[in-house]
Amino acid sequence: MLLVSDSSDHTFNPKILREYDIRGTVGQTLSTKDAYLLGRRFGQMMRKNRLKTVSVGRDGRLSSPDLTAALMDGLIETGAHIYDVGIGPTPMLYFSVKHLKTDAGIMVTGSHNPPEDNGFKMTLGHRPFFGQDIQNLAVHEADEAYTGGRCEAVSIDTAYTERLLQDYKPGRRLKVAWDPGNGAAGEIVQSLIDSGQLAVDSVAINTTIDGTFPAHHPDPTVPENLAQLQKVVHDHGCDLGIAFDGDGDRIGVIDGQGRILWGDQLMILWSRDVLSRHPGATIIADVKASQVLFDDIQQHKGRAIMARTGHSLIKTKIAETKALLAGEMSGHIFFNDDYYGYDDAIYAAIRLLNILHHSDKKLTQLFDELPKCINTPEIRIDCPDDKKFHVVASIQVQLHHDGVSFDDVDGVRVQTKEGWWLLRASNTQAILVARAESKTQEGLETLLEQLQSYMEPFGLKLP
Repeated sequence: MLLVSDSSDHTFNPKILREYDIRGTVGQTLSTKDAYLLGRRFGQMMRKNRLKTVSVGRDGRLSSPDLTAALMDGLIETGAHIYDVGIGPTPMLYFSVKHLKTDAGIMVTGSHNPPEDNGFKMTLGHRPFFGQDIQNLAVHEADEAYTGGRCEAVSIDTAYTERLLQDYKPGRRLKVAWDPGNGAAGEIVQSLIDSGQLAVDSVAINTTIDGTFPAHHPDPTVPENLAQLQKVVHDHGCDLGIAFDGDGDRIGVIDGQGRILWGDQLMILWSRDVLSRHPGATIIADVKASQVLFDDIQQHKGRAIMARTGHSLIKTKIAETKALLAGEMSGHIFFNDDYYGYDDAIYAAIRLLNILHHSDKKLTQLFDELPKCINTPEIRIDCPDDKKFHVVASIQVQLHHDGVSFDDVDGVRVQTKEGWWLLRASNTQAILVARAESKTQEGLETLLEQLQSYMEPFGLKLP
């Protein structure tokens, strides 16, 4: 264990306490003292709820071993029994909570953020730990130490891989390119390939876990991060390419022609599959998703719900509505029919392969048949953390003043005769996220002009 110097007077930088996880830049806003303090505070919450066991995992970032050791020091001092599941993707940590029947789980990960960032994703009592839960960590309470805490190393890789394959339904042979981006999913993806149980010819790149991310940034929602995978698909004549983010809970997909299928387009394929077996099922998509998806769910006799963006928020909404599937534009996909209802990009890949194995059409054909509209990808606009929410709130006030109706489920989503535009504050990065969609190019330009006019007073511009 890593012994952290006296942290009795240490407090969290408020910037790292985000809506659904803790995240900061190591050496600037995040340190081992924060990890240790988190362990103490989280362990105290466990004791209050009469919970004892906690799974702990980490990604491959260079700072993760020290942060994990400090976190465990803090947990042990509250008497917690830790199951250390080692390095791997975030969904493997979630799986360990189910498989080992632990009371809680903490994943040390910077997700899709730059290499110098890191953080923590948490569950407590079989529910997401977010929002006010995270803010409560900053509240100082009597910090009594307890005996009896211990750490036990547990290998969960094989059980997790076997669970992924449990729902795999091979059919016609496919050729697939894989790119974990040197992230935490790399070894699991390689083990799936090496198992010989996939009915695919695989071409894998960047499967070695490397926290410096030497090939490209581990965020498959940014087109340039998929360029290497597109070249592999082209050079090897693959049917599709599948990419993952830094901690394996977000998926990116390209078809055989190198075209990107965004999260909401993929959700159309998955939702049709789920609804074919569960007519009338509830399906959730986040506020950034295309109207085409919501319409398609309804056309296929499903119940569509628009929800706030955020993995913890979506999981909470799944529990409330008993939805069988949920997804975000960013590639977080949650299966709750035959799986556990958490975001697992590797499992999402398995479910996509199932569809393609048993379809008489290639992914390129399915892509061509998707309902068409003209939209932007996620547009990311730099905006300081201490200003981004104020900007969105001020625009809401201005829209009210102008008599423009909008949906405020998450930021502002404005529907007009041309289509819709969205502006929301990211909960994980110092950015605003915008998107717009129309049936015509002229309509799209009108929507973007309207969006720009509302951002102009704040000195913000669309790229």
